[in-house]
Amino acid sequence: MKQMQEGRTSAPAILRRPSVRYALAAAGVFAAILMAYAIYGNRPISVQVASVEHNVPVRVFGLGTVEARVLSKIGFEVGATLAELHADHGDRVTKGQVLARLSLGEQEAKVAKARAALEIATVNITRAEANLEKARAVLAQKQEANRRKQTLVGRDVVSQQVAEEAVRDEAVAKADVVVAESEIVSARAQLTDAKAQVQFEETLLQHRTLTAPYDAIVIERHKELGTVVKAGDPIFTLIAAGSYWGLAYVDEARAGFINEGQQVDARLRSRPQEAFTGKVDRIGLESDRVTEERRVYIKGQNPPPRVFLGEQVEFWITVATLDKALLVPAAAVNGYDGRQGTVWTVEDGRLHRRLVKFRHRTEDARLEIVDGVPEGTRVVVSLDNGLKEGRAVRVSEARSQ
Repeated sequence: MKQMQEGRTSAPAILRRPSVRYALAAAGVFAAILMAYAIYGNRPISVQVASVEHNVPVRVFGLGTVEARVLSKIGFEVGATLAELHADHGDRVTKGQVLARLSLGEQEAKVAKARAALEIATVNITRAEANLEKARAVLAQKQEANRRKQTLVGRDVVSQQVAEEAVRDEAVAKADVVVAESEIVSARAQLTDAKAQVQFEETLLQHRTLTAPYDAIVIERHKELGTVVKAGDPIFTLIAAGSYWGLAYVDEARAGFINEGQQVDARLRSRPQEAFTGKVDRIGLESDRVTEERRVYIKGQNPPPRVFLGEQVEFWITVATLDKALLVPAAAVNGYDGRQGTVWTVEDGRLHRRLVKFRHRTEDARLEIVDGVPEGTRVVVSLDNGLKEGRAVRVSEARSQ
């Protein structure tokens, strides 16, 4: 009995000790903090969710330059001294217009010599034809004489020797005709050769005159008067008038939806205040293996009056227009692999994670969700602190961009 009374009196004494009181107070404070944290950590938080947008353009950006579809470096097919220049940088020339000439003296002499040889060959033809006519006339005479003498030898009017000489004379006349005919064939062959030689020399003479192959603009003149040029040396760089186009380099990851005929907006570096438009004209069939970019060629619809090759241009290619789209920023997607990724959703007022599929990516880095979001589910557009599975939330519509 005495021990029980001592136990009852010793417990309050222990509680009255300072160390025990401090420990109990600390435990109470810690419990209160845990309770407050639990209440705070599970309170409903505010999140912004995506809303359906209409008529959203999907544009792909490409950086490139101004180029010319038809560009030629033209020169002479023969070598000589550059004697004439009739065009310069920036000139517009028409097809067939004379641009430059080489010295002509030596080649003109060769042409004159070839033409003289042609005249000689023509005269030789006339002479050979005359000789043939003469040989045929002699043959006719010899044949008639031989016929008469062969008739008279049978009547013993002429001797046998005379008759044999008549036969021989006819044979000689026949041989002369064959020789005359062969001379005509030879003369005709010489005439053909002379004509070919004249054509050859005249062609070489024409090669000393450089003309424009098409209506063009002279981009650069590479040689000056008096320069001795070799065959094939470029004299001018030409581009076909109106053949300007833009060459855009587009990331392969964004180039999959680009097709010929799509609308393009462009901005020239030297004229940033002006708007230029065009359409995709050609898509390169080979990508750059180093930069992993695809070449896209754009034909301008309203090019500026003066274009500079190589100028930097920014291109925006409209690959699609989404009539109705649910878009989420790429920063709000976990594990995005170009086709699918995980997003936070709000279902029945609580947070959940869902794997969804994407298709288009807008130029402001938003992804179009095409599958994986049930009816009535809202998609969270930002990864804020405190997001966890099952937490209650209050939603608000994110402002459309």
